[in-house]
Amino acid sequence: MGEIVRFIPKSELERARLIAEARAIYDSIFPPAAPDRVQQDDKDSVKN
Repeated sequence: MGEIVRFIPKSELERARLIAEARAIYDSIFPPAAPDRVQQDDKDSVKN
């Protein structure tokens, strides 16, 4: 009975959708580097 329903404007929903879409595109172009992989690359470069 005491539920509160928050109104979310369409502009806020559209903004969140666009940000998520842009982040997905960015990640597909520049994949996030795994911390373990970066450390391995550094170790390999020191050995050579």
